[in-house]
Amino acid sequence: MDFFLHFIDLFGTFVFALSGAIVGVRHRFDLFGVFALASVTAIGGGCIRDICLGATPPPGLVNIEYFFCIILAIASLSFFQKLVFSFEKPSLFFDALGLGFFAAFGANKTWLYTHSVQLSILLGCVSAVGGGCLRDILVGKTPVIFTKEIYASAAMIGAAIELLGSANIIPERYSILLSIFVCTLIRMVSLKYNITLKTIANKYF
Repeated sequence: MDFFLHFIDLFGTFVFALSGAIVGVRHRFDLFGVFALASVTAIGGGCIRDICLGATPPPGLVNIEYFFCIILAIASLSFFQKLVFSFEKPSLFFDALGLGFFAAFGANKTWLYTHSVQLSILLGCVSAVGGGCLRDILVGKTPVIFTKEIYASAAMIGAAIELLGSANIIPERYSILLSIFVCTLIRMVSLKYNITLKTIANKYF
């Protein structure tokens, strides 16, 4: 099970790094800029989570496996750019997939450290959206979680599903897969059908 969770973490890192690299290429960043954006997207949320948990230094900064995942993502985009960009809105697809992976892993790790339901859901969400927020800020875009899009709420639902396994209500292996699937599905369906959250109407400005 530990190997499976580690794989989930590394694969989520790769997927988010690919998401960040795609945005960097679209904004015509140079090679260093693409690497920086991919790195921030891939490990930013996890680093915030680990600092909150006191798990320092964050593994994302000291474990060379994460570095290799980021390099592999950039290389994959470089060599298979036509394939990657053949997806409709590819950065959104990979971002949704990474959202599911990190929501599940973040909730699981927080539960192991704290056994707190609310904190596990919160930091599971932070793990999933933190890197994307930093990425959006770096390219001068309003972070998705502050818009009407269903993003952070999908991550929170995914984190909550993972806790069913962490608390031994259902088998943990199934809860992780279900968490990733549901979170990614909610995000993709909301994008496809333009489902958004309500906003507070401003009548004075």
